[in-house]
Amino acid sequence: MASILDEYEDSLHRSVSVPQSRASVGIPHSGYVNARLEKETPIFNKQRIDFAPPEKINSLVVSSNQLCMSLGKDTLLRIDLGKPDEPNQVELGRKDEAKVYKMFLDHTGSHLLIALNTSECLYLNRSVQKVRALSRWKGHLIESVGWNKFLGSETNTGPILVGTSQGQIYEAEISVSEGSLFSTNPDQYFRQVYTLEEESGPAPVCCLEIERGIEGKFFIIATTRKRLFQFVGKVPEGTEQQGFSSIFAVHADHLPSFREFPANLGFSEIAFYTPKLRSNPRSFAWMMGNGVLYGTLDYSRPDSILSDERVWVYPPDIDITVNKPISIVLTQFHFLLLLSDRVKAVCTLNGQVVFQDLFLEKFGLLTRMIKDPTVQQIWIHTEKVVFRYHVQRESRDVWKMYMNMNKFDLAKEYCKDRPECLDIVLAKEAEHCFQNKRYLDSAKCYALTQNYFEEIALKFIEAKQEEALMEFLIKKLSNLKPSEKTQTTLLTTWLTELYLNWLGILQGDPSQRNLYLDTREKFRTFLSSPKNKDCLFNNRASIYELLASHGDTEHMVYFAVIMQDYERVVAHHCQHDEYDEALNVLSRHRDEKLFYKFSPVLIQHIPKKVVDAWISMGSRLDARNLIPALVNYSQSASTQQINEAIRYMEFCVYQLEETQQAIHNYLLSLYALCRPDSLLSYLEQAGTNPNRIHYDLKYALRLCAEHGHHRACVHIYKVMELYEEAVDLALQVDVDLAKSCADLPEDDEELRKKLWLKIARHVVQEEKDVKKAMACLSSCALLKIEDVLPFFPDFVTIDHFKEAICNSLEDYNKHIEELKREMEEATQSAKRIREDIQEMRNKYGSVEPQEKCAACDFPLLNRPFYLFLCGHMFHYDCLLQAVFPNLPAYKQAKLEDLQKKLAATSQPSKSHHRPRDADTISLGKGQQSREQIKADIDDIVAAECVYCGELMIRSIDKPFIDPQKYEEEMQSWL
Repeated sequence: MASILDEYEDSLHRSVSVPQSRASVGIPHSGYVNARLEKETPIFNKQRIDFAPPEKINSLVVSSNQLCMSLGKDTLLRIDLGKPDEPNQVELGRKDEAKVYKMFLDHTGSHLLIALNTSECLYLNRSVQKVRALSRWKGHLIESVGWNKFLGSETNTGPILVGTSQGQIYEAEISVSEGSLFSTNPDQYFRQVYTLEEESGPAPVCCLEIERGIEGKFFIIATTRKRLFQFVGKVPEGTEQQGFSSIFAVHADHLPSFREFPANLGFSEIAFYTPKLRSNPRSFAWMMGNGVLYGTLDYSRPDSILSDERVWVYPPDIDITVNKPISIVLTQFHFLLLLSDRVKAVCTLNGQVVFQDLFLEKFGLLTRMIKDPTVQQIWIHTEKVVFRYHVQRESRDVWKMYMNMNKFDLAKEYCKDRPECLDIVLAKEAEHCFQNKRYLDSAKCYALTQNYFEEIALKFIEAKQEEALMEFLIKKLSNLKPSEKTQTTLLTTWLTELYLNWLGILQGDPSQRNLYLDTREKFRTFLSSPKNKDCLFNNRASIYELLASHGDTEHMVYFAVIMQDYERVVAHHCQHDEYDEALNVLSRHRDEKLFYKFSPVLIQHIPKKVVDAWISMGSRLDARNLIPALVNYSQSASTQQINEAIRYMEFCVYQLEETQQAIHNYLLSLYALCRPDSLLSYLEQAGTNPNRIHYDLKYALRLCAEHGHHRACVHIYKVMELYEEAVDLALQVDVDLAKSCADLPEDDEELRKKLWLKIARHVVQEEKDVKKAMACLSSCALLKIEDVLPFFPDFVTIDHFKEAICNSLEDYNKHIEELKREMEEATQSAKRIREDIQEMRNKYGSVEPQEKCAACDFPLLNRPFYLFLCGHMFHYDCLLQAVFPNLPAYKQAKLEDLQKKLAATSQPSKSHHRPRDADTISLGKGQQSREQIKADIDDIVAAECVYCGELMIRSIDKPFIDPQKYEEEMQSWL
């Protein structure tokens, strides 16, 4: 194991960078690069708004990108932050000394409530320019508003809750008429539903919040200076528009549940964090005298929505008697406290101040801080200046805090996209689990880190935690890349060794049987894992050696099956005399080569099953490769065992229709040895056509002769067309068999006669049976009595041949009469032919002067012409023109040659001084040659009528117009 560890360490040093230090977050190890080329942007990035108010800012609210601020005494400025260059100014139209006390803007940015210090309230809708007084609200100093996020719209607030400085909670609804704006009072109703009290009596309602949970349950949170109240109840379905009176009515006689703290700021403020637009808040932060009460909101709880509450005390530099916080804003992981000259951000996970921003005195005292919940922007203002904070990547360092709190799952969740941080968290979690003796969990985490492999491995070895070490190696192996083949090989080998050691220990302890079975299953899963398949296959020799060194034959066979090394599996079964198991492996995996290799061994012990397996393989096996196994087996086996070999050979011949000569020859040898009856039927079924016979005729003949199978030999002689040998051998067996052989050469009468004479000689000389001899004469028409008589002895009386001799004489007489009749018919035919010739010589035809050529329709007698028996007449040149294109090429060439010769004989001689005798002789010779040429031309041109002969029949499929001249002919018709 140590050598494997050393080898893996060397390979790991060549391919994996390992962390040098865990003290900093920047570069945990060389495996990850986290170079920060630029200064990282802070989480809370402040931006001063380029705005110089003409008057001092009294109040500012913002929601849904709609910003409203009160300037001076009588001016209201509205800005759509999507169009910041188009501000809208509205005058309040107040002539008295009333000042804006507070402003409240709903979640849609449509409804603005303006509370005045004169206990009056004004209303302004986003779509109008005129401020409207709410008459029913007069006489109440408004401290808080709980907007209805579920029923409100741009023209109607729906039922809302209003808190006053005297502790009363009122339910109200404001609606804007779309037909004629403010034609009626916008405040639909204004009725009291509850009064909040502290120990000293009614207290101002500092904050109101309405939330809806599951199953239609509503949660209303209301705060005073020291108390936080919760009202929980259901509004009957269909009555939501009627308000929340039913929820407060439940607590008319008793106080609702509340939290109370002793210290007092003189006011309190609660902030909520909503992760997504139009979703419920997930956490809250209540700023009060003792600090900040922080917790989550659990809507599934029956009586209280608040959960996981804890109080974070104010930082040491905040003294509530001198420099108390003014406002609070809550983000996902921080709450921001506004003081008169600075902003502090406190982490909600550990209560530590993570951000502080000090404002210059020239800007004045900070007045108010508010967050736009829709865009997650924070706004702060003084009387002169407005600032905006952008929250950027707030969760960047949350993982550290969760890690230090040992909340590793959450830490990993917040650094899953930052591998360098995730590695630190995993290393810390692994160390934490190791210290708490959770070794398996520690191994799983260590395997995902970039720590030194050998350090971790030695750590588990020193702790004697082999199971955890195996888990670490398995996880490490699963994380390796395909290119890291060396590391994969070393880990695979090491794991195999560990598994075998562990199995060996457990196998010897009966009390650990269940653990042994579980470990065995894990080992088999490891061996059969597709990811390890290539590595195990390439190093199967080493794995086999390990298995053999531990004597684990069971897993050696299992591993061989996985590697598809069935040869080793079958060999193992054969060595242990498990022949049925070996054959089952062969039958299951159907590997032809393994059948060829192990069949000689298996057939010696389980011949029937082996043959059954061969037959099930069908044509996938080449029977020629199995013949050696059958030959070795059949030489020492009994007849019953040889029948198994015959059964397989018959399957190959009759079912698979094998044509290989070796197969048929071997089947012949088995038939000759054990089944003579089947031998002859096989030969007869194979037929008598040598080209369609698949066995070797000479080999078969020799084999049958050696075993004395004469009938089979006769059949083979017949197939080889050695009819004399067939008859000779058949006469030793059966005369009828010889007779069947003698009739086979049908085309050779001489041979047939010779064969029948052999049979007759045998019958007469050997069997001395005259009647059989006479039967031979009747069986073969080629034999005559005179052919057989020499075979009989001299003392035989003629009585035995009387009938045969008479029949022979009658045949001769019939033959003579037949010859006479044929001679008379020949004489008559010759006479008719001579008469036809004479008649043709005297035949003629007459031509009238007005007759015309059948081709050109001109008078016939103007030029040389031909007259045919059918009556058609043609000029010589017209006939030549009609016949020539339809003649074969060789006749066309011959005709052209004859015409040239004819033209040459018709030219006058160039010499005028020849002797008269010589000229006469030459003329005579030329005239004779000319007549011969003309006769040859006539034979070609005038052989038949061009309209009535075969020439016309052959031209029936030719078009009337030559395809090459079709276009020209078509144009001529237009």
